Amino acid sequence: MKAILFVAVALTAAPVAAQELPGRNLAATCAICHGTEGRVTTKDSRLIPLAGLPRDHIATQMRAFRDGKRPATVMHQIAKGYTDPQIDAMAAWFAAQKR
Repeated sequence: MKAILFVAVALTAAPVAAQELPGRNLAATCAICHGTEGRVTTKDSRLIPLAGLPRDHIATQMRAFRDGKRPATVMHQIAKGYTDPQIDAMAAWFAAQKR
């Protein structure tokens, strides 16, 4: 009985985990500045917590950094490495995190 329950839970959870995996993996690179799961843990007021922000806002800001429309110290260089689908995946993942 326990084995059947485990398989049922694993099969149910697998699609959700598979959908979140690309965004979570890409977002891991942001942790050094923006904190694990987008929650800044330092007192540095320049660092913005990304957890729980609207998906469209995060994606728009990332594209602005990437395209040189928003000034930055390092974000413009970091954002250049991401495609639109990757930015959308990260934005969706951060938006789904609790603040």
